[in-house]
Amino acid sequence: MNDSRFPDSPASLLNRRSMLGRCGMGLGALGLTGLLHDEGLLGAANPLSSKTPHFLGKAKSVIWIFVNGGPSQVDTWDYKPALEKMDGKTMEGFDRFTGFFANAVGGLMKSPFEFTPRGECGKPVSEIFPYLGEHVDKMAFIHSGHTESNNHSPALFMMNCGVPRMGFPCTGSWATYGLGSSSKDLPAFVVMSDPLGRGLPKGHAANWGAGFLPSVYQGTYFRPKGDPIDNLHRPKEHDVSRQRRQLDLLSNLNRRDLSKNPFEEELAARIESFELAYRMQSSAPEALDISSEPEHLKNLYGLNQAKSKHFAAQCMMARRLVERGTRFVQIYSGGMANQRSWDGHSDIRGNHSGFAAETDQPVAGLLTDLDQRGLLDETLVVWAGEFGRLPVAQKGGKPGRDHNPHCFTAWLAGGGAKGGVSYGESDEVGHKAAVDKVHVNDFHATILHLLGFDHEQLTYRYGGRDFRLTDVAGKVIAPILA
Repeated sequence: MNDSRFPDSPASLLNRRSMLGRCGMGLGALGLTGLLHDEGLLGAANPLSSKTPHFLGKAKSVIWIFVNGGPSQVDTWDYKPALEKMDGKTMEGFDRFTGFFANAVGGLMKSPFEFTPRGECGKPVSEIFPYLGEHVDKMAFIHSGHTESNNHSPALFMMNCGVPRMGFPCTGSWATYGLGSSSKDLPAFVVMSDPLGRGLPKGHAANWGAGFLPSVYQGTYFRPKGDPIDNLHRPKEHDVSRQRRQLDLLSNLNRRDLSKNPFEEELAARIESFELAYRMQSSAPEALDISSEPEHLKNLYGLNQAKSKHFAAQCMMARRLVERGTRFVQIYSGGMANQRSWDGHSDIRGNHSGFAAETDQPVAGLLTDLDQRGLLDETLVVWAGEFGRLPVAQKGGKPGRDHNPHCFTAWLAGGGAKGGVSYGESDEVGHKAAVDKVHVNDFHATILHLLGFDHEQLTYRYGGRDFRLTDVAGKVIAPILA
């Protein structure tokens, strides 16, 4: 049937796109599986087989809570008493073009939230985080972060990919490129976004793309409503044996092409993705079925609370995924921009208290659940957005805060991060990183280090040069390592 002497045979006339549809599977952005390699059908090694890092890292997986829109450091984790004393005063020497709205710059504005010391470390925490405040002794805070753009899209690319331009691999792609996957039935890298109709982060899928790495390392996007992936369930008219035969035919057709071009990474990735889609029809529904979780855990995550139940479900799914071998999970809080995300240009009180109410208990529940299962030591939890916000008021309606690339706060927990410590300092009003400044490249170097990588050695040759997540900079933040 595949004989080259019969170019017009039915097998020769079938194309991969039609066969994929007939097999009832969506290609999407699926990662690799090891099935074809195990069966000896691939000439090259499985790109997502589990790999040994440069040294023994404490983290085996990452869950990144991406605080989309730019959370205000001075209203969350970076308490500034001077803002209370200087409330309403003009900030001397302030560049009104730092943010986006140069003609709406007001005076310094104190936080509308109260801060109280939490944990044994006595960390001052905003009142909007009553649950997460219980976990500060697990967290390593970075208060001197800074980035290169005051615009959402390039800042998102910077925080995700290490450069403020699209087309480069994101952190999750680099992690899976370096470590491979420990699951043969689930994607190695999963992305979840806002399920309340508020849209995707600016830049959309470029934030979790593989760039010039083989596409198999890109994030698998789970839709927030309905089946997370197309054709997750086998069509009723197809039984297992029939679908298996169709896949075998498709594999043979692809294998014939691959034998002529044994180093064609994209074709190998496509073959693998077909197989993963097939196996996910059996494994993914169980992994994503949180209805089987006990009631006390549902209550822990806030699944019984109207405001937080959507994010609670995503956090619980993230735990179930890493528990089953998924390497990297990224969950976006908030949608496109402005009041649909943490982008508090107006009414900073309403904006931040609303999104904190959605995420506070679920993320705290995630930390507790991971810890109780013994998974927190090997799972790095990241809380960070694309930039911070200004300490001055943005005038117009209820006061808010404009974008601030000069300073942001982030925290890490578990996975080898030291708990109950704070690194770096912003100036007295939280305008700029002032002491022990941390560039985004340093932030990425630290994440890679916790996964067991020398960030200067995790490279990929493309276009005649070696690229890396940290570009040509970056240093590990040693004081926050356990």
